[in-house]
Amino acid sequence: MRWLLIQLVRGYQKVISPLTPPSCRYSPTCSDYMITAIKKHGAIKGVLMGICRILRCNPFIHGGYDPVPDHFTVFRNKRAQAEYRRSMNLK
Repeated sequence: MRWLLIQLVRGYQKVISPLTPPSCRYSPTCSDYMITAIKKHGAIKGVLMGICRILRCNPFIHGGYDPVPDHFTVFRNKRAQAEYRRSMNLK
């Protein structure tokens, strides 16, 4: 099941994504986030995390660095973003 879901996302990355302008506000991109979430947390939780991330990726959000957390959550990884900002000397 994991393999199939990852292949579907990779198919999107190779076929559909190049046809549209880059619009993801996060790093890593939403599709990379979903692949990592599926690998780390399994098919159901990984897809749920990926869908929530896609819903967060909208024009009303600032975006930024948001890696997949080690524990399951559908919320943004604020700890990793804060560490990234400190390492880059940003506010």
